Amino acid sequence: MKDFFEAIASFCVDVLFAPFDVLRALELESWTAANMINWIFMIIGFLAFLYWFKELKKFNDNDEENRDPTAHSFLN
Repeated sequence: MKDFFEAIASFCVDVLFAPFDVLRALELESWTAANMINWIFMIIGFLAFLYWFKELKKFNDNDEENRDPTAHSFLN
């Protein structure tokens, strides 16, 4: 059983955590390059936010939502 758990630990450290080792090495070489990944994720999130609000505006302009206060059971 000990070998089984050591195999799991080895897999996690050597395979699953390998991308984090690359990021750690990248941060030591260039702070800007390491933070570019964060900026990419922030841009993707901002674009998703804009898309979501565009879709909400489209449904709002079509008056597809029932805005009656009793339309939802949790508002009674």
